[in-house]
Amino acid sequence: MSTTQPIPLQVIFRKLNTSDAVEARVRDKVDKLGHFYPSINSCRVAIEQLHRHHQQGNHFHVRIDLKVPGHELVAGREPDENHAYSDVYVALRDAFDAMRRQLEDLVRHQQGHVKHHEERPHGHITEISPDKTFGRIESVDGRWLYFHRNSLIGEDLDKLLVGTPVYYVEGTGDQGPQASSVYPVGKHHILV
Repeated sequence: MSTTQPIPLQVIFRKLNTSDAVEARVRDKVDKLGHFYPSINSCRVAIEQLHRHHQQGNHFHVRIDLKVPGHELVAGREPDENHAYSDVYVALRDAFDAMRRQLEDLVRHQQGHVKHHEERPHGHITEISPDKTFGRIESVDGRWLYFHRNSLIGEDLDKLLVGTPVYYVEGTGDQGPQASSVYPVGKHHILV
């Protein structure tokens, strides 16, 4: 499904020079949103270059304001300590990905298909091997699961302690129940 007219778009550059290439990328991203959700009334994208003297290089903040019938959606990506947006195209990509997720949620809500999240399997680390190659998790229902250090997402086993709460995906290994895709609670917001 395609839109017959271009979506009204305003691109604002703050503390950086106007760029035809960046503006073209924004237009492309907005057009893709329009193919997904044809009822977009208008879009405003603000791109700001932040000067940080205590860090290397410049960083970018992107904010998208989207108006659709009955709703105004806002998505943005700001640099933080863990993920500095030193590339304007990466900041744009992530901001538009966040906006698309909001539109997908809106479509599900409008169609009555509101997603109900199941409880993710979780527990806490009860054992870490002396050589830090594997460990065990006790699930909330009292079962024990083996996990290998390669199963960790976003954290190194050397930095985790016994008692650390974790989410995981459960499977079966040679030794019985096994956890994969293990990540500490609160460190990452991964929706499954």
